Amino acid sequence: MSDNVKTPSLDQTPRLRPGYRFQWEPAQKAHVLLYPEGMVKLNDSASEILKLVDGERKVADIIDTLKARFPAAADIDEDILGFLETAHAQFWIQFT
Repeated sequence: MSDNVKTPSLDQTPRLRPGYRFQWEPAQKAHVLLYPEGMVKLNDSASEILKLVDGERKVADIIDTLKARFPAAADIDEDILGFLETAHAQFWIQFT
C-alpha cells in the first residue's frame, strides 16, 4: 500500500518512521517523540494515540481501543484521524 496518504483509511496500519522513538521523558514530564534532528513534546491526546501506534494495529483498531478507553469523548474518530493525518504530514509516522 502506498505511503502517500492524506486522510488515513481504517484498514491502514501506522508505525513510527525509522529513527523515531516514542517515550516518556521525566525531564519534560510528558511523552515525547525523539528523532535524529530533535524532539517533539506531546500533549496527552497525542500520547494516547501514539501509545497504540505499534506497526501492528490498524487505524480502526486504534479508534476502537480509544473509544472504549474514553467513552465520554465526542467525535473521537475524527480527532484520531486528524492527528494521524498531521503525524503523517510531519513525517512522524508512515502507513503500511
